[in-house]
Amino acid sequence: MKTISMVALLVAGFITGGAVAATPEQNYKGTCSACHDAGVGGAPKLGDKTAWAPRIKQGKDALYNSALKGKPGTAMVAKGGNSKLTDAEVKGIVDYMMSKAR
Repeated sequence: MKTISMVALLVAGFITGGAVAATPEQNYKGTCSACHDAGVGGAPKLGDKTAWAPRIKQGKDALYNSALKGKPGTAMVAKGGNSKLTDAEVKGIVDYMMSKAR
């Protein structure tokens, strides 16, 4: 089974020009966890239902906007400071984070 998985990754890398897409969880861990795991600068912690409830109530578009463009007056910067993330990847991270808060 591991051989098949490795072959699949190699083929995916070849097809995409060497880049294998990261999952939203991997992107979260690589970009967002530094603040959202510890609550740095008032960032809502991953999985903290109480902290996320009012944010989720605002709707996905509001959360996407904050994640994509940053949130003035807070430590939240555009794309968590990782400008290499695509808009779709950032939205995937937001969806991942919301799923952990429900």
